[in-house]
Amino acid sequence: MSIKAVLFDMFDTLMLIIKNHEFYSPSLMRMYRFLNNNGIGVSFKEFNEAYIKARDELYVKADANFEEPHFNIRVSEALKLLGYRYDVSSPIVTEATSEFCEEFMKYVLIDEHAKAVLKRLHGKYRLGLISNFAIPECVLKLLKTQGLDKLFDVIVISGAVNKRKPSPEIFESTLKALGISASETVFVGDTLDADIAGAKKVGMKAIYIERRTQKEIDGVCPDQTIRSLSELESAIEKC
Repeated sequence: MSIKAVLFDMFDTLMLIIKNHEFYSPSLMRMYRFLNNNGIGVSFKEFNEAYIKARDELYVKADANFEEPHFNIRVSEALKLLGYRYDVSSPIVTEATSEFCEEFMKYVLIDEHAKAVLKRLHGKYRLGLISNFAIPECVLKLLKTQGLDKLFDVIVISGAVNKRKPSPEIFESTLKALGISASETVFVGDTLDADIAGAKKVGMKAIYIERRTQKEIDGVCPDQTIRSLSELESAIEKC
């Protein structure tokens, strides 16, 4: 059966996180400064400890079912640990998340081939994006900034649906939105566990873009392996 849809991972597939993921500390500090300037009177050490505790407690529960709580929840929970009660939708929480996002985006670069490849694929295939990220607004902003948002027929971000790869639900909901079967779809991603294993489990073809050395996973074998997005169109034709 011929391929009718191509789905992509976001980070380290279409856009690259630079400096070995060194964004976290400066992003957390920027968020703290915003909160501190808006009445959260604690030291960075106290905030950092509360944030880590809130984040880790959320993911102890979430990991079992491949859930992805929105970033706002961890901010709200961290503030509760510090004695401040702000709902997840309160402006101080949502704006703190936005501050984290703004700093994070400084560490993201679009792959040099991504835009040209997507433009060539657009119209030839249905295109979709499935991204694991707790701040969906940040992914959408990055796509819009690079002029990529209009090239996708569907965009699914884990933090918006509380499911993340390799959960079958996040792949299946994307296929349903496209109205295309798994056997007619190829997924392109840079991780063997979340991207390749997740896509293969629901019956998709999978193209692995090798960005770094990863430990092999028993039973997980991509249909094609590439080292650059410039090789993608040829790889799709071989699936």
